[in-house]
Amino acid sequence: MQIIIHKSARTLTLVKDGALLFNCRIALGSRPQGAKRMQGDGRTPEGSYFICLVKEAGKYGRSLGLSYPNPQDAQTAYAEGRIDERTLENVQAAHAERRRPPWGSPLGGEIYIHEGGAETDWTAGCIALETADMDVLFPYWPQVESVLILP
Repeated sequence: MQIIIHKSARTLTLVKDGALLFNCRIALGSRPQGAKRMQGDGRTPEGSYFICLVKEAGKYGRSLGLSYPNPQDAQTAYAEGRIDERTLENVQAAHAERRRPPWGSPLGGEIYIHEGGAETDWTAGCIALETADMDVLFPYWPQVESVLILP
C-alpha cells in the first residue's frame, strides 16, 4: 500500500496494488514550491519516505511522521556542505533500519501527515488534511509501505 502526494494538485491518494482506495485534498507548507532543503524554509519535502512515527493525539490531531530527511535528501545536503558526514551516516542508518531519522539537523524534520485543515497552505512543511479525511486514512497506516511526495 502506498500514499502518493501530488503537491501541485494538492492531493493525497491511497493506492493498493494499483487500485485507488482513497483520495483527498491537502494543504502544504507555507512555501510549497520546490523541495524542502533546510529547517524553517516552509517547504514540503519531495521524494520517497516511510511512516516512522504515529501519534494518535498530537498538536494537530492524529499524525503520521515521515522519514524526512531520507538518504537522497542527506546526500544532496552533504555534497552541498549543508550537513556533516556524521549526520549523513545517521540518516542512512535510520533509513536502512526503517526508523525515524535525526530530526535535529540543519535539514529539519518532524514532517507529518496530520489533521488541521486543507483549505490553504499553512503548515511549516507538513501535509495537512481535514479531520474527516484523516478518519479514513489513519486506520490504514500499518499497511502503508511508502509515501511518495511528487512536485
